[in-house]
Amino acid sequence: MPSIVVEGLSKRYRLGVNHAGLDNVRDVVVHGLSRLRAVFHGTTIDQPATGRDLWALHDVSFEVEPGEVVGIVGANGAGKSTLLKILSRITDPTDGLVRIRGRLSSLLEVGVGFHPELTGRENIYLNGAVLGMRKIQIDRRFDEIVAFADISEFLDTPVKKYSSGMYVRLAFAVAAHLDPEIMIVDEVLAVGDVAFQRKCLGKMEEASRQGRTILLVSHNLAAIEHLCHTGLVLEHGRLAFRGSAKDAVARYVATVTARSADASSHIVDLVKARRPPGARCLLRRLELFTTTDQPLNGAVSVGSPLLARISFVLDREAVSFDIGIRFDSLLGQAILTTNSGFDPGFREPRRRGEHTAVCEIPSLPLMPGDYRLRLALRIGGVEVDAAEDAVRLTMVSADFYKTGKLPRSGTFVLPHRWRLG
Repeated sequence: MPSIVVEGLSKRYRLGVNHAGLDNVRDVVVHGLSRLRAVFHGTTIDQPATGRDLWALHDVSFEVEPGEVVGIVGANGAGKSTLLKILSRITDPTDGLVRIRGRLSSLLEVGVGFHPELTGRENIYLNGAVLGMRKIQIDRRFDEIVAFADISEFLDTPVKKYSSGMYVRLAFAVAAHLDPEIMIVDEVLAVGDVAFQRKCLGKMEEASRQGRTILLVSHNLAAIEHLCHTGLVLEHGRLAFRGSAKDAVARYVATVTARSADASSHIVDLVKARRPPGARCLLRRLELFTTTDQPLNGAVSVGSPLLARISFVLDREAVSFDIGIRFDSLLGQAILTTNSGFDPGFREPRRRGEHTAVCEIPSLPLMPGDYRLRLALRIGGVEVDAAEDAVRLTMVSADFYKTGKLPRSGTFVLPHRWRLG
């Protein structure tokens, strides 16, 4: 029998406060206090708007077999997290039903389920008890959990003092080691360093081999394709595709590419780009040209030159800084990096204010396909700003080798010579 059965699942949220049907206790209290304040001051308060309905999920149905690893992909707002919250019984659906067979462990957000005043040790036992495990069962796995999370030094420290990386390491270690039959994981691979992400992938692979059922939401499409058997694509709250993980990723990438394709301008406003937490908005504009200083319009041919002009601001005097451009695949894999720090003639003292850096690539060796550019600014060896997914670049076929042929696989074209020895 299936581990998870979802039938006609829908979830409606009400946008705008409607005091005739407030969603939770907090809304009721806030609305009541507002009315008391108005009465006390002899004023009136405006009636809230009736609002409108937002269907985060609409008529979603699927089944997950025991031991199946399912990857769920979709744009922000597609309904992925809402689906996992319903499956984890954090929120109730508006319509439809969910049937789950087996003990379920979920890791939806960093630190959810942890009590901030309790230590790491106490939270391990608390989470195990929530999962229905006995103390003796938790005792048997305790050392493995601590070793995996790598927090032995802080085991008896209240978790409110943990960094976000420590939080997620401990949360994933607990969720993965306390023997759940079903694991639900949301974006765990977006937090933590590369070594920890590898450990997570390895642990989920091990859980899959042990026959556990896993539902994984991640923007790391390479991990989805590598780890999952099945893929679900959500679009605007609806199940748009179900099939192999590889086909699901291809469907999602094609949809994203079609939506973001825009070759009408070679100028990119980096101020509007997505940034990592804590970044300072110092990268301002990116302009793409050919080396003849002609604006880049549309795609780039394999082996063609590319010139990038980057406008940025130094908000303080900097003796040492560098700017980098990274070419990523649409799966999020880093493919190629160029950095001003690799050029010994670039580094020099700079005063605060506006500056422009130019990167010239005589021959771009990427194979045909779509790529994402990430720009980063480092001062004193520390990354202070980064523009994630600043622009999409499409590479198209060209006669790079002057033979009418290109490799059938791989990422780069490589200049080379052959001879008979």
